[in-house]
Amino acid sequence: MPTRQKQLVFSLCGGLGFSCALMAAVATGLPFWVSGAVLCRTGAELVNATGAELDKFLGELNYGLFHGHRVKQCGLGGRTSRFSLVTGFFFFNAFGRPYETLQGPLGLYLWSFISWLGSCLVMVLFASEVNIHHLSHRIANFNEVNFVFQTYTQRYDRCFWLFFLVFLLHGLNFLLIRLAGVQFPFLGGKESAPSGGAADLMY
Repeated sequence: MPTRQKQLVFSLCGGLGFSCALMAAVATGLPFWVSGAVLCRTGAELVNATGAELDKFLGELNYGLFHGHRVKQCGLGGRTSRFSLVTGFFFFNAFGRPYETLQGPLGLYLWSFISWLGSCLVMVLFASEVNIHHLSHRIANFNEVNFVFQTYTQRYDRCFWLFFLVFLLHGLNFLLIRLAGVQFPFLGGKESAPSGGAADLMY
């Protein structure tokens, strides 16, 4: 590939990487990963609410990786509360110089793969926590004594899909590095130096 094209592709890779970092930082901090409605089952059963009457007992729920917001409706107006999720993240020390040990093609492929894998793991682990451990139900009923809430509707919100876009862009970045002509480091066989035969044995 000509030098000018290679510079353009690498500039595009750098721009994609920077935009992915910004999107991941924004999506991580916002409480819009899951949104849904919670039904105050106790209140609805007390008055045998059906159809349009259920709207008086439907509250809202929004949460992300670190914090969220819920509105509980039990027939007499909404009770708003905010909550924090105890979530741990290990961030790589970007201000050191760890990349110096992994320069060249190996470093390009390795850091792109780590970024792609990290974004994939965040989505998979969060989705499993929401679906397998019923996180929305547990949040709706947290510190609740008198009423029982159940998840009425639930969907992944814009920050989750923004992180999915980050995942796709990291994969595209990986392909662009390959398109730029950077060989995958483990595919090329090492060329063996020609032996001098008897001349080597003399010295």
